[in-house]
Amino acid sequence: MGIFYTLSKAGWFLAAPSNFCVFLLVLAVAALLLRLRRTGLVFAVLATAGLMGFGFSPAGNYLMSPLEERFPPFVDDGRPVDGIIMLGGAEVPEVSVVRGVTALNDAAERVLAFAALARRYPQAKLVFSGGSGEYDESMPAAQDAVRLAFADVGLDVTRVIYERRSRNTAQNAVETRKLITPVPGERWLLVTSAFHMPRAVGCFREVGFPVTAYPVDYRTLGPGRLNGVFRRVASGLDITDIAVREWMGLGAYYASGRIPALFPAPEPAAR
Repeated sequence: MGIFYTLSKAGWFLAAPSNFCVFLLVLAVAALLLRLRRTGLVFAVLATAGLMGFGFSPAGNYLMSPLEERFPPFVDDGRPVDGIIMLGGAEVPEVSVVRGVTALNDAAERVLAFAALARRYPQAKLVFSGGSGEYDESMPAAQDAVRLAFADVGLDVTRVIYERRSRNTAQNAVETRKLITPVPGERWLLVTSAFHMPRAVGCFREVGFPVTAYPVDYRTLGPGRLNGVFRRVASGLDITDIAVREWMGLGAYYASGRIPALFPAPEPAAR
């Protein structure tokens, strides 16, 4: 298991805004038990401000919006599509495998879009890229779960090529390129969540595999509608956690040479 993967998992556990606020509360309680009243109050105030601010305010929307708007929605211009790649992350393997039913999370739109594109472009090659993203390698594989989902939405599972080795986005790009060896000039669509698209496209570019973005799974209503407050603390914390993780991922991937730019953008259209 690579050191980058291990550090990324451990670092994110500590840095996730929701977790960090809880850690502050624990420190506050510990300080008060040790009769460090002023220190305890400081930690308690910081934790409360974080939970309230990120939980109810639109801060998460403002963190998420630039990520989602970086790559525009795909527009079919009539050019042929040679292949379609879907990145893993929508499936819930442990539930799917144990119960034998389809189990998807908030990114389920990836599966729906992939199946719709497969029907729209019947000659295109289909690739699902994603091994286990869990630290425990004994967890069920993503392919076992996603096959159930593909079958449920009417997609021929035997038509799909399954990339099984990758454990993060950088490996998605490396292993997918090895698996299919794309020919220069081919047009491949990349299906993943809109907020994840900058890092994903950057990873594919870094390995010399140009792809066309097909963003799905939007979490905000658009740049002009970001100011609404969340009715549940959990909702605001969730979108904040996702956005902060993606920004941290962009920084880490750029610093480690896994993407060619800090914030990858669409390439200018050829004239």
